[in-house]
Amino acid sequence: MVMQPGAGQAAAGPEIWVRGPVIEPEARPQDPPPQPAASARRFSWVATHGGAGSTTLAAVFGGHDAGRNWPQPEHGEPASVLLVGRTHSAGLDAVSHTLDIFRRGDSPPGLDLDAIVLVADAPGRLPRQLAQRVKVIGSVIDVYRVPWVPAWRTGDLTGPPPRESAALARLTGRTP
Repeated sequence: MVMQPGAGQAAAGPEIWVRGPVIEPEARPQDPPPQPAASARRFSWVATHGGAGSTTLAAVFGGHDAGRNWPQPEHGEPASVLLVGRTHSAGLDAVSHTLDIFRRGDSPPGLDLDAIVLVADAPGRLPRQLAQRVKVIGSVIDVYRVPWVPAWRTGDLTGPPPRESAALARLTGRTP
């Protein structure tokens, strides 16, 4: 016969069995010292073609501008790579080619490809055929888009990053 709680009997809780010695609270070992907070991840911006925008992005979002060279971690340059290209046809070709270098394992050892950053080559929406190519690239790796910023064209990098690039700002540790 099963007795229901409240029917003249107090509800019984689960039994707890402890294995090993029980340590009194005052004899408990000290907690480990707190670990320092992880520092923001550093990135190397690698341009996949001339005029891709790696120098501007490094200035705005922080990080190492590797230009069109591979970063050299042995010299203190970040091994985490963000590939940069423009959204025009030649830029997307260059991004695809460099992405394929990583896919084949032909990039220098020790580098870690984190994402592709595509910088708008003009204001406005991408033509359908270019948008489709961006979608294909995004099917194999994270793609961050940076809109056309007129001030950057004239060299004014003092403003905050555009709000459309908030996800990239979070990735790089630069809050918009």
